[in-house]
Amino acid sequence: MSAIFHSRSSWAEYASPDKRHHATQPPQASLNDWNPIGGVFVHYRGPWNPFGHDYESEESCQRDIADIYHEHTEDPDKYNGDIAYNFLVCPHGEIYEGRGYERGEANTAGEIERSPGEWIGRNAGFYSICALMRSNHAPTEAMLRAYRRLIEHLRTEAPKRAGTMIFPHSYQSDIATECPGNLTMYALPGSTIDPSVPWSGFADIHVYAAQRWVNATYRSAPGYLPCPESGRTGWSTVLSLTQGLQHEHGISPTVQNFGPGTFDAVRRRDRMPRNELDANLIRIYNGALWSKGYWTSTNQATWTGDSELALAQLYRDAGLSYTDEVNRHRMWPHVARALLRMDQFQLVPGGDPEVRRIQQRLNSRYVADVGVPAMGLVPCDGIYSRDVQQGLMMAIQYEIGIDPHSINGYFGPGTQAGLRGTGSGQLTGELRYLFRSACYFNSPTMLPGPPPAPLGYRPEDIGTDTATSTHVAWVRAFQRFAQLPVTGTNDYPTWAQLLVSCGDTSRPATGCDCITQITASRAAQLRTAGYQIVGRYLDEHLPPDDEDFLNKALKPGEPQTILDAGLRLFPIFQWNGTQLPNFTYPKGYDQGTVAHRKAVEHRIPVGTCIYFAVDYDALDVDIDSNINPYFRGVRDGLAALGNRYSFGVYGSRHVCSRVSREIGARWSLVSGMSWGYSGNLGFALPENWSLNQIREYEFQPGWGLDHDVWRQDGDPGVSVLDGAE
Repeated sequence: MSAIFHSRSSWAEYASPDKRHHATQPPQASLNDWNPIGGVFVHYRGPWNPFGHDYESEESCQRDIADIYHEHTEDPDKYNGDIAYNFLVCPHGEIYEGRGYERGEANTAGEIERSPGEWIGRNAGFYSICALMRSNHAPTEAMLRAYRRLIEHLRTEAPKRAGTMIFPHSYQSDIATECPGNLTMYALPGSTIDPSVPWSGFADIHVYAAQRWVNATYRSAPGYLPCPESGRTGWSTVLSLTQGLQHEHGISPTVQNFGPGTFDAVRRRDRMPRNELDANLIRIYNGALWSKGYWTSTNQATWTGDSELALAQLYRDAGLSYTDEVNRHRMWPHVARALLRMDQFQLVPGGDPEVRRIQQRLNSRYVADVGVPAMGLVPCDGIYSRDVQQGLMMAIQYEIGIDPHSINGYFGPGTQAGLRGTGSGQLTGELRYLFRSACYFNSPTMLPGPPPAPLGYRPEDIGTDTATSTHVAWVRAFQRFAQLPVTGTNDYPTWAQLLVSCGDTSRPATGCDCITQITASRAAQLRTAGYQIVGRYLDEHLPPDDEDFLNKALKPGEPQTILDAGLRLFPIFQWNGTQLPNFTYPKGYDQGTVAHRKAVEHRIPVGTCIYFAVDYDALDVDIDSNINPYFRGVRDGLAALGNRYSFGVYGSRHVCSRVSREIGARWSLVSGMSWGYSGNLGFALPENWSLNQIREYEFQPGWGLDHDVWRQDGDPGVSVLDGAE
């Protein structure tokens, strides 16, 4: 990436006549040591100056650089008789040469520790880059992109290459300075001006102000953990603000959690922000509103009309009344907790307005009106998530008659009994609305093919008591897709399948999997119990003398024993798939080739699907960073050996869906019995699910079995081995 910059002559014409010739000349080499292996320091022009340049034109920028040159050359000994900055960047995205590739003198004296025990001088080891802006200015996108281009150039193309550090001038400076002002939040590795990471756009100066203030104010508070001063909101920012709130309420040590103690402290204080006298609390509330994306007071120590409008909007966004004074005060602890979380209450990109209306209704009825003790505000972002599923479950528990103080959001025996009774009868009112909301959350379901086609639940059917034909058709399609009895009604198996990934764990199933060798006797017992297909592991990575050795791998001749009993087989491959570091592209490639080899050894026929396991609750970030690369490795490893076998995925609903959609897994073996996994909460069954693991139990003493629903039109498994007559 070449950084085209303007030479000194571009601004030298605005230097005074007596210095113009010198200003035009290439910079002279410094007699001092110079090797910019540290990186760059970022500067700005200083505090607001009513007589300074406005930077409206390129000429204004060039004149300002000439002024800097004059300031720096007044004392010929101060900056070695030249402008102190190596390069200067203007708001229009233009880059100007100052000292260029020779040593600059703007970073002040002192040293920076590059690595333990290795110190480099601030001037001797760094470039200095000045932004043409003052404290009353914010950087433009053009300026930030120019910084990014220049740093890339200095790292990869400059005669003297820059290291990877990026610091604000104020970092460990011997002099008191705010330099580089509103650029400080970008002057760090990993920011948007760092070319080693993707461009991330603007940070927020108001979030940045809140981050700086909360760190400076509470750094010495017991338990306090500082947040990054990056101008970008996130959990670290709202949790630091939470600790500030706790400190102001006398809680010590502070912790990064808005728990019952913090909630109770806010409730006991019973003071809305408009009546709050503690300026620090006002700063916390304004900072939290900025972090939530609401425009509030730019002077964060003051609760202004903008603050009041922002808070009122948050109440409305959450489905709450702000005009009802009693309700406003009663809901304030809930709103304060919501403020200091990353939950969103405005529709986010990809969010569904109908989902948001359901979310707001959950808050309005069950938090504000009913006041379910265990229930907090659910997000109102249009995304069906874990927290929304919990809120829906609590609402259902209330409507089926569970005492409010016993409501906990778990699909336990009391909830199951209520759904078998009240929930399976004629539904009206709120319970009917919740059942249909659950249908919408699980939409679309799939219609059988070929090819299979999605069927969405109509929003118009949510708010009516009428058993519309479209509602009944969707319920029947959902039941058929999930392999439930097709009744078209709100029976218990349907409720269970809508609410938890395991569904009705007492339902019959024809599939199973285990780590235990299937002998002829065991195979016969499985067949008698109604099982038709069994999953077994192709290999085990641990040696027999390891204390964690399970002896789970298929034994020679075992596949034929399984088939001889009238069962089918589906092969599973898992080498310690319980931790993120075990998923990488090289490991996937290696394990794909091992799985191929083991399958061939056991005479598994061509075209069989081998399920590779993700046996933990992988989050989206894990899928992006490790899980998907691992499965690309699996795919490529199998392809390198001729694609004799296809690959499937074992994991949560979300893992299965993403790996299938993005990497091409043929079938999904869903870990439905792990109903508490975040990847199983708020996600529908994968379109290509073939087996749904719904219960683990002891089939015989010492023989544990996973009870798997086997989809009728899913993976056929292995019914004959290679070389069989």
